[in-house]
Amino acid sequence: MITNIPTQQIRAAYNDKTIRVYQAYSHSIANAAIKHQTFVSPPFKMERMTWIKPSFLWMMYRAGWGFKDDGQNRILAIDITLEGFEWALAHSCLSHRDPSLSEEEWQQRKDHSPVRIQWDPERDLLLQPLEHRAIQIGLSKEAVQRYVNQWIVSITDITPLAHQIHGLIQQNKMQAASLLLPKETVYIR
Repeated sequence: MITNIPTQQIRAAYNDKTIRVYQAYSHSIANAAIKHQTFVSPPFKMERMTWIKPSFLWMMYRAGWGFKDDGQNRILAIDITLEGFEWALAHSCLSHRDPSLSEEEWQQRKDHSPVRIQWDPERDLLLQPLEHRAIQIGLSKEAVQRYVNQWIVSITDITPLAHQIHGLIQQNKMQAASLLLPKETVYIR
């Protein structure tokens, strides 16, 4: 299938103030996050890298629609500030070395960047890989602190929506499932 979608392009649900990212967690982390409208440590571990994903379908692939395992059975939609999202992009480096950099240059960038960027194949409704890629953003150190304490505007449990779409797919009601997908458009910076 020929497409004119660039290989790497951020697509997300966003407005002029916030951008939506997704994460999947256990019941204990999700319940605390929803109650406090941010992540609470414990059970959330501030010292670990946490990956945010603007692509709903990539999140569904990663979490198996919330059925993959107990650590990912709750799907959360997290609206964060555009300023925070832009800060993360500006303070990032790729998870894997860019061939234009020496190993030493890349290691130095990685050591000084609290954010990792990874581009993985975007997914279709059946969670099959597409030619273009979806961004994943790994937050660590200062970036996790900023995410939890400054960037999060709201957290919504969308597990019921994920299960509803999954159920429609299982019934081969693809058009109905497609209509429930979040509207993601190209993120213009």
